Amino acid sequence: MNSSSSTMNEEPDALSVVNQLRDLAADPLNRRAIVQDQGCLPGLILFMDHPNPPVVHSALLALRYLAECRANREKMQGELGMMLSLQNVIQKTTTPGETKLLASEIYDILQSSNMADSDSFNEMNSRRRKAQFFLGTTNKRAKTVVLHIDGLDDTSRRNLCEEALLKIKGVISFTFQMAVQRCVVRIRSDLKAEVSFGVSNSINQGYEGSASCEK
Repeated sequence: MNSSSSTMNEEPDALSVVNQLRDLAADPLNRRAIVQDQGCLPGLILFMDHPNPPVVHSALLALRYLAECRANREKMQGELGMMLSLQNVIQKTTTPGETKLLASEIYDILQSSNMADSDSFNEMNSRRRKAQFFLGTTNKRAKTVVLHIDGLDDTSRRNLCEEALLKIKGVISFTFQMAVQRCVVRIRSDLKAEVSFGVSNSINQGYEGSASCEK
C-alpha cells in the first residue's frame, strides 16, 4: 500500500519540479546560475529518462532555454549523460515526434559548440533529418503563435493548458507568461494557419476560460 501510494505521488512531484525549473530557465537572467548549480543539470538529465512524457518534454524545454545562452553550451555538452540521454530520446521509438525534434535541436546546438570536423557536421545533419522524418516534414522552420488565455492565473489551470497543448500535433514548444495571461507556442511551419485556432479550441475545452490568438 505504501509503495503504491509513493509511486502515485512520484510523477506529480517530478512534473512539478521540472516545470518549476523550466519556468526559471525561461528567464534569460536565470540561465547562467541554473547551469552553474550543482544539482540542476544532473536533475534535468535524469528527467529525460522519466517514463512520463510530459516530464521529458518539460525537461527538454528547460534545456532548450539554457542552451540559448552561449556561455552555457560547453558545460552542458560536457555534463555526464547529457548527450547520451538526448540520443536516447531521439532514438526511442515511443518518443512523440515533437519531442524528438526538440531533443535533436538541443543536441545539434550543443554538438555544434564543440564541432571539430565536417564528419561531425554530417552526423548532426543526419540526426536532424531523422527527427524530421518522424514529423513527416523536411521544413526545419517553426512559427510562433501567441495566445491570450483568460483565467490563466494559477498553477492548476496552467497544468490543464499544458495537457491540452501536449495533445495537439505539431506543437514543438510552449512558454507560459502568467503575469500577462499569455502563452507563446511554437508550431511546425508546414501546418496551416487554422492550427492556431485549434490550439485555442483545445485549451477552451480543457478548462473554463477562453483562449484567443493575438495578432
